[in-house]
Amino acid sequence: MLTGAAAGAIAPMIGLPPFHAIAAESTNSHGLSVFGDLKYPRDFKHFDYLNPAAPKGGSFVFAAPNWYYNQNAYTFNTLNGFTFRGDAPPRIELCFDTLMAAASDEPSSVYGLVAESVAVSEDGNTYVFRLRDDAKFNDGSALTADDVVFSFQTLKEKGHPDISQSIRDMVSVTATNPREVTVVFSGKQNRKVPLIVASTLPIFSKAYYAGRDFEASTMDPPLGSGPYRVGKISPGRSIEYERVADYWGKDLPVAVGAYNFDRIRVEFYQDDEVQFQAFAKGELLFREEVSSKTWATGYDFPAARDGRVQKPSFAAERRPDMYGWFFNLRRAKFADPRTRQAIGMALDFPWTNKNLFFGLYVRATSFFAMSDFAASGLPGPDELALLEPFRDQLPAEVFGTAVMPPEADGSGRDRKLLRQAATLLADAGWQRKGNDLVNASGETLTLEFLIQSQAFERVLSPLIANLKAIGVNASMRMVDAAQYQSRKNSFDFDIMAHRIMFDATPIDGIEQIFGSASADLPSGSNLAGLKNPVVDALVAKAANVRDRAELETLMRSLDRVLRSLHIWFPAWLSTAHRVAIWDMFGWPATKPDYGFSPETTWWQDDAKAAAIGKAG
Repeated sequence: MLTGAAAGAIAPMIGLPPFHAIAAESTNSHGLSVFGDLKYPRDFKHFDYLNPAAPKGGSFVFAAPNWYYNQNAYTFNTLNGFTFRGDAPPRIELCFDTLMAAASDEPSSVYGLVAESVAVSEDGNTYVFRLRDDAKFNDGSALTADDVVFSFQTLKEKGHPDISQSIRDMVSVTATNPREVTVVFSGKQNRKVPLIVASTLPIFSKAYYAGRDFEASTMDPPLGSGPYRVGKISPGRSIEYERVADYWGKDLPVAVGAYNFDRIRVEFYQDDEVQFQAFAKGELLFREEVSSKTWATGYDFPAARDGRVQKPSFAAERRPDMYGWFFNLRRAKFADPRTRQAIGMALDFPWTNKNLFFGLYVRATSFFAMSDFAASGLPGPDELALLEPFRDQLPAEVFGTAVMPPEADGSGRDRKLLRQAATLLADAGWQRKGNDLVNASGETLTLEFLIQSQAFERVLSPLIANLKAIGVNASMRMVDAAQYQSRKNSFDFDIMAHRIMFDATPIDGIEQIFGSASADLPSGSNLAGLKNPVVDALVAKAANVRDRAELETLMRSLDRVLRSLHIWFPAWLSTAHRVAIWDMFGWPATKPDYGFSPETTWWQDDAKAAAIGKAG
């Protein structure tokens, strides 16, 4: 859950028939797109946002700023990154190939990797993938259709919930011959599911897993077919991925210009300040800064002053970005939306941004911020057509101006807002008893923010003080990385911060994050535990959208409903990546709109490295 611009913007778009008809007219399509448009022709040489002349070599050393499934950026105790057991290291996915690879300068297109072509039945339910003859695992053994069948069946049965749930409408996978795989869907799948199967499911060696427990937590390096393999590891501290020099797919159009570093090393730190000091000393070479205070005041160490460390600017992606503090709706004290709304009103964002964030953030307002899916103003006719059938099940706010977080006065303690919050709490049945609020059963309203970084302490302290002023017994609890992940997976929290940058075409992911079916699924992505029939009905409609305009209408309607339910209070976002680097890298001139993955798209500039004493 990764990286245009000049060249990409003027590249001609290749008109294709509607998605379900692509392969009815072409039995060997080189790519798939949700809505039937592919930017790149059959004979394309490389993605526009990659540099085909990028040199190979050098190292990229960093602490991962993003991760997936059971991965953990703070520690690791298993190299199995596709189940829900244990904590896996980020970027373990680089060891595995997929049937097709996504283009980061298109919102919803994939092109052949292990599969050289795909044919789709007229009804859109059967996909026949033709595998490349030279596809192989990194031990030299052939990658065959049987390996694909084994992988997909295993992931559906035993994979991480985010994987197994996303492919539940994949009803069968069969090997027609050693180089042909047929995937059949139920007919209930949304338009994105076939692309998820094609471009996100790793392919495992059936022979390697014979006699091995796929679900086991293990530190045995897995056998993959990808551009990297596991190298040196120090459990819980660091892992190194080594570039496979004879990687079978290195000359494919989807790989040319990518995977340039000989070594990608991921370092793990329990404390962000320790991580920052490691970067300042040159032990880390890349850092995506999460602390506005550090960004504004911390880069005053010798290497930053003399220019060896630079802070280049990269725009944020055009993908829906969701970041906020989510309530655990599984707990009875948060059952009334007025309680949740009141708690969110205690945050004075203008004061926080000015005094704690150095003015570097904007307030998040939407579950799909930074994208065309965010609702604004009054609902248009198309949105109303979707929402009207549910009017009697929805708050009146859904049909007015899109719900926005209240604008505080910037004083740090907006008394007017706090009075309104106190009124909401009283309406929700909470009455003052001394310094606390209690309900009819005599239970005190307590609220614990679960955090894993000290950086949140200075942000939450003023908020907690405001909550206490209106009788909410609020506190924060900082736990280590392992406990944080465990409590998140088992939904053992009151409220916690959660951020997801969605896929550019989030037809599938929204069900896992907001759908009732995933609300009680351990390790699932529905963190709030939301169970709402209208949300479920809107999410289900995503399976049948015919074009991007219809998807935008649906998502805006969903955004209105979600915002009216107050399952969170929105946090803050940056409009650009805050990146600091040791000045030894090169990168393509064009940054794609839908991804940012320096470890796979940049390269080491040996002359720059030598100039700052980092050669070798």
